[in-house]
Amino acid sequence: MPARLQVLLAAVCFGTTGTAQAIGPGGSPVAVGAARIVFGGLLLVIVARGLRVRLPRRGAPLIGMAMAVAVYQLSFFAAVRLTGVAVGTVVAIGTGPAAAGVLGRVVNGERLSARWAQATALAAVGVLLLAGDGGASVDPTGVALAVTSGVGYATYTVLTKRMLDAGEAPEGVMAAGFGGAGLLLAPALLIAGPGFLATPGGLALAIYLAAVPTALAYVLFSRGLRHLSSGETATIVLAEPLTAAALGVVALGEHPSPAAGIGALLVLAGLLVLAAPGRRRLAPAGAPA
Repeated sequence: MPARLQVLLAAVCFGTTGTAQAIGPGGSPVAVGAARIVFGGLLLVIVARGLRVRLPRRGAPLIGMAMAVAVYQLSFFAAVRLTGVAVGTVVAIGTGPAAAGVLGRVVNGERLSARWAQATALAAVGVLLLAGDGGASVDPTGVALAVTSGVGYATYTVLTKRMLDAGEAPEGVMAAGFGGAGLLLAPALLIAGPGFLATPGGLALAIYLAAVPTALAYVLFSRGLRHLSSGETATIVLAEPLTAAALGVVALGEHPSPAAGIGALLVLAGLLVLAAPGRRRLAPAGAPA
């Protein structure tokens, strides 16, 4: 399966998270988010063991990955609580591609192509328009937390790319990174209240979030990331809010504005820019495609 398609499918899985939470039983956003990582990390470890994949033992990058996952999860939910879903989501997701591109250049020496810049600009404007229906107030602290979330996601992406380029198996990297993040977020789950897990619907929600938008999505994400730059991968993941918006219309009966429709088209345009064939140059093994 082509690398860009793998990342795109991962983004579609990510985009189902909000709808699943809306349809599922009540539970604080922090508790649901922490449960997603705790159970998702455990599932990834089980999958890696079942496939007999060796877990990486690169201490510093793995600790950095686990901390980055924990930071972007907790800061995102805190941002949403302060400044609303629309603004919190657009700032966090919109920060990701730029931060991943810059960090990828600094940490891994990845190229920042003109096509990446064009696609990121188109998709970022589209995400801004998609967020225009939220009607949320802008809280400076909430915006700062959303930026922190986006940078945390970018850091996770760049560190993952570094380990994949070193020859580590995607399943092993995801199991180690998310397993560590699960350990970090287990106390947050206990403090926020795991009571929703005692109901059949709550347990089903946690299992779905762990299996589809976490375990399956991040395995696809990491396999695609092996062949793409961090910045390009983060830009493709901007399909996540597009998926969420489409599911909002189909599953939740939401009615987006014309501006949101234009935003969706711009996100699609950005993804098509990345998907368009271009001139390929010979690159050394392991270099970003």
